[in-house]
Amino acid sequence: MIVMNDSQYHQLVDDAFERIEQTMDSDDFDIECDINGGVLTLEFENRSKMVINKQEPLHQLWLATKFGGYHFEWHEAEQQWICNRSGNEFWSLLVESITKQSGEKLSF
Repeated sequence: MIVMNDSQYHQLVDDAFERIEQTMDSDDFDIECDINGGVLTLEFENRSKMVINKQEPLHQLWLATKFGGYHFEWHEAEQQWICNRSGNEFWSLLVESITKQSGEKLSF
């Protein structure tokens, strides 16, 4: 992990949010995607929700699912958001969580 400035952090999170939003818009999924400020909410057909949000003071990306919460830090060497507890990569954990919570199988 490297120290990044606020501008770099916001660009990385904005890129992630855009990638999520484009995936939800481009594929045939019944998943609502709403971005409001630094919070992205996914709502599934079963009415459950998943929240991904910026934690600017910590330069982290947080994921809240029905099954738990995860905090990710940017690792420059891997060019990935990595969970600071489990070591899991953000995108794989997001896909796994969406499948588990909604039954939808997708990829980013």
